[in-house]
Amino acid sequence: MPGAAGGSGAGPGEGCILAMDPGRVKCGLAVVSMGGEVLARRVVPSEDALEQVRAWSRHYQPARLILGNATGARAWRAALEAAEGLPPVVLVDERRSSEEGRRRYVEAHRRGWRRWLPSGLQTPAEPYDDLVAVILAERYLQSAGGPGER
Repeated sequence: MPGAAGGSGAGPGEGCILAMDPGRVKCGLAVVSMGGEVLARRVVPSEDALEQVRAWSRHYQPARLILGNATGARAWRAALEAAEGLPPVVLVDERRSSEEGRRRYVEAHRRGWRRWLPSGLQTPAEPYDDLVAVILAERYLQSAGGPGER
């Protein structure tokens, strides 16, 4: 299910980031702990994304809002920065993140006869933008070295 995934180790207020893969039709969202654990992820229609970001910001209290820097990033950044109660927005390079998200989706769903079909020939059965948001969060965590960024 693209709706949610996560673990049981971290929770609200324990240090996390909220990542968004913005799109014109749909957006991928993910909440990731500072240790890299995926707490929640979801693909939502673009018109519902801001409300979902607000809800997760209230629940998880993320330190940063990570935003992919490609499709619609300028407009999304303005909307997110104008919204009340959201953490600071940080742009992350999303180059090739969709390809990586697709690869992760295919690898996670290689069961039965799909194990024998090359992954490059497989087509995801559902949107995987939430996995792309996870990748953006991981990129941020890998690059955020200084105390001011974490």
